[in-house]
Amino acid sequence: MSNKIKIKRGLDIPMSGAPSTAVTEDRTTEIYGIYPDDFPGPIWKAAVKVDDKVKAGDALLSDKATGKISLVAPVSGTIKEINRGERRHINYISIQKEAGTENIQEITLPKTAEEIIELLQRSGLWAMMRQRPFDIVPDSKETPRDIFVTAFDSSPLAGEILTKEDEPWLEKGLEILKKLTPGKVYLSKRYGSNLESKVAEVYEIEGPHPAGNTGPQIAAIKPVNKGETVWTMDARTVVRIGKLCMNGEADYSTLVAVTGPEIDNPHLVKTIVGASIKGILYGLIKDFQGKRIISGNVLTGIKTDKDGFLHYPYRQITVISEGDDADEFMGWASMNPEKYSVKRNFPAFLRGLSKPFNFDARIKGGKRAMILSGEYDKVFPFDIYPEYLLKAIMANDIDRMEKLGIYEVAPEDFALPEFVDTSKQELQKTVREGLDNLRKELS
Repeated sequence: MSNKIKIKRGLDIPMSGAPSTAVTEDRTTEIYGIYPDDFPGPIWKAAVKVDDKVKAGDALLSDKATGKISLVAPVSGTIKEINRGERRHINYISIQKEAGTENIQEITLPKTAEEIIELLQRSGLWAMMRQRPFDIVPDSKETPRDIFVTAFDSSPLAGEILTKEDEPWLEKGLEILKKLTPGKVYLSKRYGSNLESKVAEVYEIEGPHPAGNTGPQIAAIKPVNKGETVWTMDARTVVRIGKLCMNGEADYSTLVAVTGPEIDNPHLVKTIVGASIKGILYGLIKDFQGKRIISGNVLTGIKTDKDGFLHYPYRQITVISEGDDADEFMGWASMNPEKYSVKRNFPAFLRGLSKPFNFDARIKGGKRAMILSGEYDKVFPFDIYPEYLLKAIMANDIDRMEKLGIYEVAPEDFALPEFVDTSKQELQKTVREGLDNLRKELS
């Protein structure tokens, strides 16, 4: 029997381009790429050189501090490029897939917690987990108070994280995670879901986005206090852990929801992590001109281009118009009923939400000083004051940041406040910088 939690504050954005349940297979991608910046916390260094041959599961990058945590090749092939930016910072490593070379390296099944940790670090799955506070790849020296797993995604146009075939492996993965914490493993599922577990404590979450984010779930179940550490991850990562530790299968496949008003046939595409954007979108978009391609959802995703690769968490691509050719009377202040607004100043609320809106990439307004209007609170389901926390972060006032609850939050928790913000502030970027600065001060 699962527990029930109702999250009242939030917002489901009525966006067109929701995916159907149809599934096609990506058969065109030949080049795959991994972005180290998708995995905050460690300083990554290359473990390969251009033209090296690698097998799926071989390390592409390792953490500079210990050399134990790896980001691995999702396919077998040849290293095509190590793309570097300023100060030789690695932007991404790409791999040219080679047919007939999918020989996954041999894996010894782990028996102890130490062996499990070593295998997860070596397989690349460790980097797919997150630690709170700081929202970073977990430090293996820290023992988590609890582990939180979310089995659904409430973000705009998101597909399902799990399929029916994944559920037995989910339970196996939860058994593995149980060995890594002295506390509990919590599993959060969508309201009305039949998903159950004998290992984890199950919570049924009802409410609008961000109900599927682990932040509000942790705050509602058992908040993080100063000095405590918890780990978080999605259920897809747990399924991969179950397959790896129980039968030695390193599963780097993923089901991507290809969504958005600019997609001809929004549906699910089966592919491999780090797949080429162009390969996934093949046949689903006629013209890339004037289109904003987002790896992820519109709130937290990363802007990319057709020559880029799928970013972590590898679950969604959204395509919207840039809006460069928009020609509206009065611009952002247009009273067009097809223009969405969270406020009742515009006539959109009169037409209802039965017909979704076609969003574009315009911010519709100019950046200005933050206004303490309480607009964040309406979509922010935490028992903290978001405006005051953000101001403390901007001032780098560590004592005040701690008192205002920075240990509970991650950048994604401020995605909706950023969406409704009339000041057009980059709130997620501010929170990321605040967490990084706090971690440096405390290390």
